[in-house]
Amino acid sequence: MSTTTTMTEGGRVVIPAEIRKRLGLKLGETFNVEIDDDDSVRLTSRTQSLRRAQQLFRKHVPEGTAVVDEFLAERRKEAENE
Repeated sequence: MSTTTTMTEGGRVVIPAEIRKRLGLKLGETFNVEIDDDDSVRLTSRTQSLRRAQQLFRKHVPEGTAVVDEFLAERRKEAENE
């Protein structure tokens, strides 16, 4: 999907409605703004960033592993040893 938009006063850029709808963007959404190596600008919502991080994390954790439970067990063991 590609469209054109214009920068207005104060550096404001409107994300066209079709794109907001497709990405499920809501009013007040917070974004990360990155410049790629080819000087392209990438906007990523925090929701998208979190989803991507979860997907990457899941690649390294076996299915059914309760990561939080393991973390808490480790912290309890460390606390006992203090």
